[in-house]
Amino acid sequence: MDSNLITLSMTAAGIGFIHTLAGPDHYLPFIVFAKAQNWSLKKTWLITFLSGLGHVLASVLLGCVGIGLGLALDQIMPFEMNRGTFAAWAITTFGFVYLVWGLKHSFRSKTHQHVHFHEVGPPHTHSHSHLDTPHLHVHAASVVADKPSFTPWVLFTLLVFGPCEPLIPILMYPAATHSIAGLVMVTSVFFFSTVTAMLLSVTLGYLGVQYLNFTFLERHTHALAGGSVFLCGIGIIFFGM
Repeated sequence: MDSNLITLSMTAAGIGFIHTLAGPDHYLPFIVFAKAQNWSLKKTWLITFLSGLGHVLASVLLGCVGIGLGLALDQIMPFEMNRGTFAAWAITTFGFVYLVWGLKHSFRSKTHQHVHFHEVGPPHTHSHSHLDTPHLHVHAASVVADKPSFTPWVLFTLLVFGPCEPLIPILMYPAATHSIAGLVMVTSVFFFSTVTAMLLSVTLGYLGVQYLNFTFLERHTHALAGGSVFLCGIGIIFFGM
């Protein structure tokens, strides 16, 4: 095997790992929404893996189109950078909308008491929140968990539109000068490294959050999740995170 191709593959592994850890949008949204929506670790892994797969394949597809059509880097990279701008604003917007919804959820989930008087027997009190569905005057009220079911799809879409900035110019185009097999090998290494870093970061974050005492913030978890993603988007837009 060509020594240059081996070096390029090792570079792909390192860049994939560092690129992922340096971008909080690769793991923070999965951690905070897993907590807010009570996802199991297995479900969190699945959503993270599929999002990482879409994230890398979108850039691979764009790079292959550029290579196949014989386009120069300065012709293909504007498309990749525009995807990054769109993804940054999209994740910021989603985080802000979810934050507003989360604050409303926090307000509605605040419990308060009612006193009920009866013609026969002593009065009784019961606590309820505006998330109790339905609000019946019974001694056992059922609370329905109120959480958006489309969140995994949003996270997947945001990662698909998010570019892998170093993949096309630093790895794919140089690998294509060797062979198609070399191109496949380098992109595969980059994919494996990126997704592994995502899964590792999400797993550590997921397990770490389980040890934190969120009892006093339990009804604010959705707002905190939205706020975290919003700040993540702001960091990407204005600080290049």
